[in-house]
Amino acid sequence: MRTGRIPAREGAADESDEALMARFCQGEAAAFDALFLRYSRPVHGYLTRVTGSAAVADDLAQLTFLSLVRARGRFQAGSRVKPWLYAIATNAARDHQRRGRRPEELTSEGELPSTIPADLPAPRDAGLERTVQRALAQLPEGQRLPILMHRFEGMGFAEIAEVLGLTESAVKVRAHRGYARLRELLAGLRDEVAP
Repeated sequence: MRTGRIPAREGAADESDEALMARFCQGEAAAFDALFLRYSRPVHGYLTRVTGSAAVADDLAQLTFLSLVRARGRFQAGSRVKPWLYAIATNAARDHQRRGRRPEELTSEGELPSTIPADLPAPRDAGLERTVQRALAQLPEGQRLPILMHRFEGMGFAEIAEVLGLTESAVKVRAHRGYARLRELLAGLRDEVAP
């Protein structure tokens, strides 16, 4: 969704997300370009992990940024941009899953595909990557999303709470339970694979 406009003004890389969003809300298209350049790859990676499909993530990432453009008038000055953007992306993924399109993205064995977003380095062990994806897919969404945001997106619990509309302590509890369940699932999957 590259806009083809003139590049963001000099120094935009040093500007905070919030300053860029304020400029964009005032009609400065170059500020959107800077935000898009800053977040398009991380949002795409996050959506790939949530949906298990880089192709679906392509569509949802574009939808996320289109929603950001459409909703800029509702952005509250003083709010943080990153949690707001990830909330939009999470809602896009949820809507996609509610429409029932996820099953067509599974492999013939009924597993999530082992594709990795192009912006991430290749895993050292493709088998381990598939095992982790299978284990993550078994977690309920309430535990899986905080883990994806915390572990793979590097978000703090306060940011995750903003994204999910929960308290920080509720997110910590969900993440703690999710990590504990993930350890159990990975141990079980490791035992299945062990000779």
